Amino acid sequence: MRSQAKRTLVKSPPELWELADDVPRMEAWIAEFMGTNDPVAVDVTHREPERVLAWRTTEGDARIALELAEKEFGTAVSITAEHARSDPTEAEAALEQLLDELGSPERRPFARR
Repeated sequence: MRSQAKRTLVKSPPELWELADDVPRMEAWIAEFMGTNDPVAVDVTHREPERVLAWRTTEGDARIALELAEKEFGTAVSITAEHARSDPTEAEAALEQLLDELGSPERRPFARR
């Protein structure tokens, strides 16, 4: 299944890139996205600094792609996930939460709650 969320955030592409391009954060977020508290190892599959970042679980059961594009007073952010979740509404809510965390003034995205 494929899910997507988009939003313009009031942060620059370099700021967002700094937050997102961190393997432990990617691992923590994808674990939360998959609904597990167990660590989930990831492989970065595509990296274009300040533009595109994609990663997947090492088992290949989930994939996340983050795209950044400078836009007037911020950055247009698009997140796409390919996954096996049975409820697309939950998957889209998880992506919206990631956008909330990226847009937050805190410097700790992907934090477990």
